[in-house]
Amino acid sequence: MFNRWGDLVHRFRFAVIAIVGAALLGLGGYGLGLSDHLTSSGWDDPGSESSQGSRIADQAFGRDHTADVIVLYNAPDGRTIDDPEFSGTVVAGLNKALAEHPDEIDKINGAYWRVGDAPAVPSVFGSADKRHAFASVALVGDNDTDLLRSYRAVSDAFHIDGVDVEVSGLQAIGGTLNDTIATDVHRMELLAIPAVAVLLFFIFGGVVAAALPLIIGGLTIFGANGIVMAITNFTDVNSFVSAVVSMIGLGLAIDFALFIVSRFREELAAGYDTRAAVRRTVMTAGRTVVSSATMIVASLGGILLFPQGFLRSVAYGTIATVSLAALTAVTILPAMLAVLGPRVDMLGIKRFRKTKSAEEIENGFWGRLPRWVMRHPLKVAVAVVVGLLLLIIPIKNLAFGGINEKYLPPDNSTRLALEHFYEVFPLKKTDPIQLVFVGENTNAIGAVWKQANQAPGLVGQFGVPSNTGSNDPAVYRTSATLVDPTGNAEPTIDYLRAIDVPDGVDMYVAGQPAIMADSIDSLLDRMPLMIGLVLLVTTLLMFLTFGSLVLPIKAALMNALGLGSTLGILTWIFIDGHGAGVLNFTPQPISAPVLMLIIAVIYGLSTDYEVFLISRMVEARAHGASTTEAIRTGTAQTGRIITAAALILLVVTGAFAFSDLVMMQYIAYGMIAALFIDATILRMLLVPAIMKLLGDDCWWAPKWAKRIQEKVGLSEPSLADERPDRDAMVDLVRTTPVTDPPTMRMAAVPDSKLARTPRRPRTVAEIEAEAPTHRLGRITDRPPR
Repeated sequence: MFNRWGDLVHRFRFAVIAIVGAALLGLGGYGLGLSDHLTSSGWDDPGSESSQGSRIADQAFGRDHTADVIVLYNAPDGRTIDDPEFSGTVVAGLNKALAEHPDEIDKINGAYWRVGDAPAVPSVFGSADKRHAFASVALVGDNDTDLLRSYRAVSDAFHIDGVDVEVSGLQAIGGTLNDTIATDVHRMELLAIPAVAVLLFFIFGGVVAAALPLIIGGLTIFGANGIVMAITNFTDVNSFVSAVVSMIGLGLAIDFALFIVSRFREELAAGYDTRAAVRRTVMTAGRTVVSSATMIVASLGGILLFPQGFLRSVAYGTIATVSLAALTAVTILPAMLAVLGPRVDMLGIKRFRKTKSAEEIENGFWGRLPRWVMRHPLKVAVAVVVGLLLLIIPIKNLAFGGINEKYLPPDNSTRLALEHFYEVFPLKKTDPIQLVFVGENTNAIGAVWKQANQAPGLVGQFGVPSNTGSNDPAVYRTSATLVDPTGNAEPTIDYLRAIDVPDGVDMYVAGQPAIMADSIDSLLDRMPLMIGLVLLVTTLLMFLTFGSLVLPIKAALMNALGLGSTLGILTWIFIDGHGAGVLNFTPQPISAPVLMLIIAVIYGLSTDYEVFLISRMVEARAHGASTTEAIRTGTAQTGRIITAAALILLVVTGAFAFSDLVMMQYIAYGMIAALFIDATILRMLLVPAIMKLLGDDCWWAPKWAKRIQEKVGLSEPSLADERPDRDAMVDLVRTTPVTDPPTMRMAAVPDSKLARTPRRPRTVAEIEAEAPTHRLGRITDRPPR
């Protein structure tokens, strides 16, 4: 299939460039303005008790807008909030905001002073020392997307010259989170893309070759934004998607393009013409890119098992991005290479542009490293495994949390405003726990209410349940503030849910603390299913690709080691708090949904590099190499490219390491740690060591399974020598049957270039470690003429 596709792309190269390029640009145009269609919601489990109770309350009372925007006014020194000049200025400012934004501000829910139709309630909206007062503002909108859009329009409307005003509230926090993400994406565009361009120039040694991956990355992001925009027409999409799509999409698209362009240049350097080089590139690197992308999509697809809209929207965005990255890598990129041909190396520096031969690569660092590892496989394996297990130890302190204002930096103005409001009005926190009653037996509701007031962890008691303002007289609600709503709400929730509710009355424990706790529970409940399904699918795909059951199991165990080490590092930094001052964050539990995303992304990327490494080993094996020689050849041929690909992803994700949002720092530092561990320690050290210890058992699979794999046709292709001068030289390796002991591939050189200094005879151990048999193949008898 890939053979025919490579020929088609070469033949219709201009049409492919025009059609695919126009489609991606069209999607990008459709995706303009995506940020206005994103939401900050999606963190809850829609099927949980807390979510059901919240929906019942919203249907009966309407959406609760009391905490949309909280505007805190602080009187100057020596004056109080009752000062006529001060109060008159504040009231005038609120009336002005109402008049200028009738389409965004619905009403003033209440304030210390009378504002418009809102009554003055000094006992509720003023502090006891008469130094502080606040106003509760309701925004226009019945969903998070519309509310966030309204807040963006009025975010500066409450500022008053000469008055100390602090703006906070649920929509202020949500808007600040979204704005921070947008800033992160802009920072990546300013810092990461130029840095990646410089890296690619030194990797390829030329401007043209370096520009191709950047073009593919840009087209991928453009197209992915259009797909995400289309998804917003059917479901809510969290604003977090834009950053993840940019980070994962740009990094993977450039990585895929890096593998394609590198293989194309390798084929040209080997003497193939442009058409053959394109076909062989698509057959090998293109096939590997598609296999890798499929496994990454399978890993990300596991996120769809979770009910949270945040995870589902991120999964949609990342799956679309990875799929587009693979599509562009096997369509428009080979077509561009077909047009360029040898000109792919134009505008470069000869020193960096030179493509090394296979012998030069295998005699260089990436060839010497696996040789050294395979001389000491047991020592290397034990040392690496012990080191990774030590990194896993901090994971014992792993804790899960939800989204709150502490995800912003300690010095963020919106966070400081909300914390100051909590300090002055501790009973008015924006995230109380709620009880929703459905029933007409008021005596039974009253009895349950009295028991609820005995719950631990309450700052004050629940108010009397009321149905005032309800369009359903059987629905009552009440709320209370918790001492620690973000970190220790479970005892309160468990107590409330253990209350024996009389027949005829249903009670739902709702509110943000309960929603967060239920969301974490649902994630933990479904995590084993997600892990099992991802392992099963990726194992099956790797078996169909490589024809071995041992390799997928080995890959899963190594990925688990790398993932565990990464989570240990994240726990040590973000929960234990090491480096909190330098990175400017507050140590706290890791958001459970974000952690699920990190697990899926890191596992997918680990599988990605495993596929690229093993595919070259299998290719060498198909040409007759022994297991030891296949390990050395595969590691040597892919070591530099995998390291370069990981370095590019490090640069892209590193731009998000400077984020003010700790949630983005989780992902950035998690990816940085995972990429370093995976691309160096695992792929370059542990994989060769373990495979050397396993020997030929690496390729084992039951015979019946092998037959299935052969029928499916996903096995690594065995490429014939198609060079025009193939009859000018006899390749002894390709024309000699496999023997035992194996023969060694030796280059023919003139006597004048032979070394005059005799070489030291090699020991048996050195010869055995190098296993010199290389690329032995079958002899195809030519038919008699």
